[in-house]
Amino acid sequence: MASKWDDMERWMERQQLPKGFELLREPNWVEQYVRKMMTKALPEAAGAIIGGGSATFSETRHFVHVQINLPAGFDKEQLRLFVREDRLKLEGLPGGKIETIKLPKLVKPRVCRTQLQEQVLKVKLQKRPTNRSYHEAIVRW
Repeated sequence: MASKWDDMERWMERQQLPKGFELLREPNWVEQYVRKMMTKALPEAAGAIIGGGSATFSETRHFVHVQINLPAGFDKEQLRLFVREDRLKLEGLPGGKIETIKLPKLVKPRVCRTQLQEQVLKVKLQKRPTNRSYHEAIVRW
């Protein structure tokens, strides 16, 4: 028996949504909307949710750009960046601190370029394509 969520997905796929409403088909649109509203209403609180307010994001069609303001006193020799499809993790910050930053879109972790300029780390990540099609899986019995 199909769930109500499956029914909703099938209904949404059949709809001819007006321009700009295609974002409703993305599963994380609610989170992005809430994050944007929080940032407008309470910038300090939103900064804590996003990752301490040290990261800013911008996007192009194929890339996510992240600018991270590093704290004073960091050692560039100790700085390490780890990339997951949905997060960045910075290690080697002063006091042994580790910072995790949630990305606005899923990315390809192995496709990453970085540049360190003074106290700003710039990270360019390639977006992971969204594939909304179904693939048949063989049912074994």
